[in-house]
Amino acid sequence: QVQLVESGGGSVQPGGSLRLSCAASGSFFSIDAMGWYRQAPGKQRELVADISSGGSTNYLDSVKGRFTISRDTAKNTVSLQMNALKPEDTAVYYCNTRVRIRYYMSPLSYWGQGTQVTVSS
Repeated sequence: QVQLVESGGGSVQPGGSLRLSCAASGSFFSIDAMGWYRQAPGKQRELVADISSGGSTNYLDSVKGRFTISRDTAKNTVSLQMNALKPEDTAVYYCNTRVRIRYYMSPLSYWGQGTQVTVSS
């Protein structure tokens, strides 16, 4: 019912920048929060940043001041601008959305397929 298509990612040197984008499509009533998670090898998946339907944002402490999340509500897209990247930012990044399929239903969580971000010299 809901499809998430991610784009962006890749390899960059420390200090470089990348931009991730995610587009949601399908049949649903509304999207609540949208966000990005990441998972490095051997580590648990963690929230990097999210943004509510009202535009409130939340960031992982280690990315504050370097990453910026934005959202186009009309297009059902969410982006993550990543600047001043560090080797420790290397991970698979996953788009996540919380979607109400019908107005009377509780939001459900959907995940993108993941995109690799590698920061290395």
